[in-house]
Amino acid sequence: MFDTTRAFASFAVPDTETARTFYRYTLGLDIKDVPGMEEHGLLEIDLGNDRGILVYPKPDHVPAVFTVLNITVDDIDAAVDGLVARGVTMLRYEAFTHDEKGVVRDGKPFVAWFADPAGNNIALIQE
Repeated sequence: MFDTTRAFASFAVPDTETARTFYRYTLGLDIKDVPGMEEHGLLEIDLGNDRGILVYPKPDHVPAVFTVLNITVDDIDAAVDGLVARGVTMLRYEAFTHDEKGVVRDGKPFVAWFADPAGNNIALIQE
């Protein structure tokens, strides 16, 4: 019924230039302009293997109350330490028990959350 090979995810930010800087330099992800749509401020977080996430500007953006991006890591402690060294603050939720770094280790996967500059929640996951 649907061509899922061309499906993609997206989320909004109030300022795509701030998002570009954060995702490229703070998180180290590959960022591409969307061909033909640069004048609209669209960008793509390139996940490799012809997969990406569209990031679009929405001036009246309100952050979602859920995780918009899950990033799988091999070593969650190293990933958290690297982000904290870059000025990122880990989030803590009352529903979970977090360790001193902000990692939830009750079983697997291990998870830690933080927010991008727009307030969108991102999770680090170590399986």
